[in-house]
Amino acid sequence: MNLKGRSLLTLLDYSPDEIQYLINLAKRLKEEKKQGIPHRYLEGKNIVLLFQKDSTRTRCAFEVGSYDLGCQVTYLGPTGSQMGKKESVKDTARVLGGMFDGIEFRGYLQSDVEALAEFSGVPVYNGLTDQYHPTQILADFLTIQEKFGYLKDIKFTYYGDARNNMGNSLMIGCAKMGMHFKAVAPKNLWPRKELIEQCQEIAKQTGATLSFETDPIKGAKDSDVIYTDVWVSMGEPKDVWLKRIRELHAYQVSPEIMNEASKNAIFMHCLPAFHGLDTEVGQQIALEFGQDYPNVKHGELEVTDKVIESNQSVVFEEAENRMHTIKAVILASLSDDYE
Repeated sequence: MNLKGRSLLTLLDYSPDEIQYLINLAKRLKEEKKQGIPHRYLEGKNIVLLFQKDSTRTRCAFEVGSYDLGCQVTYLGPTGSQMGKKESVKDTARVLGGMFDGIEFRGYLQSDVEALAEFSGVPVYNGLTDQYHPTQILADFLTIQEKFGYLKDIKFTYYGDARNNMGNSLMIGCAKMGMHFKAVAPKNLWPRKELIEQCQEIAKQTGATLSFETDPIKGAKDSDVIYTDVWVSMGEPKDVWLKRIRELHAYQVSPEIMNEASKNAIFMHCLPAFHGLDTEVGQQIALEFGQDYPNVKHGELEVTDKVIESNQSVVFEEAENRMHTIKAVILASLSDDYE
């Protein structure tokens, strides 16, 4: 498998074999790191992290993963570049492509990460856009493989706004890997029709299935994986909170939901998660909406504290795996001398 020079913009561009290859490479790199075996295959390489949206996991995963590989990193935060302000995305791409061997982008528009890939001449990695979040899905699938030993035929259930980048990317990933994807949400929050149809065509080749459910209790039945995400994404206006709480408060992942899943089911979340009063947002939501929506009065939104702190929760292993899978993507795209 040779992925040198390849960008990662969406998993739609990768075959099931290529996705599995990256997961297996990440597993190997993780084992080497745990054993203290150096793997500095990218000495002399440089990548730039271009962030329009702040992040804990994405930035740390790219930085630590790159350093482990011997690769140097330059971070440009939300105020660190002129892209989109005084310089076009196209021009920024050509400038950065002349200085760096790879570019990571975390921001808003999928068209921006696609333009960076088109005009930079170097591999570009999508660290998150409004449409897709492919590096997160690789980490999720590595975690599932570690827990169950396989991906194919896993019953994967997503709770929440299934139209967002996570809902889109998880549905694509499940379709590619022959998994059984279910979105549990109000109908107006299901993925867009065109993407569902595209994934259904992929599923015909892999044995995957796609289904959609509005009943939160019924949706959890026999699931191997229960997954959720924040109800309001970074960059969305404050006034969206009331609308999403009204739509999704019944879809909070609670112990009652987990009890409907299979005996060995795991809980996953891409983080950050609102599950208590120890964040400013959690305190604000509890104050403003807790009286009308009792299940959020303790700052618990998409998931309860009991679930995220339970033995079924693998969210922090999942977070660590961001580093290992991102490391695999960088290595595979910048070197063919690591076998």
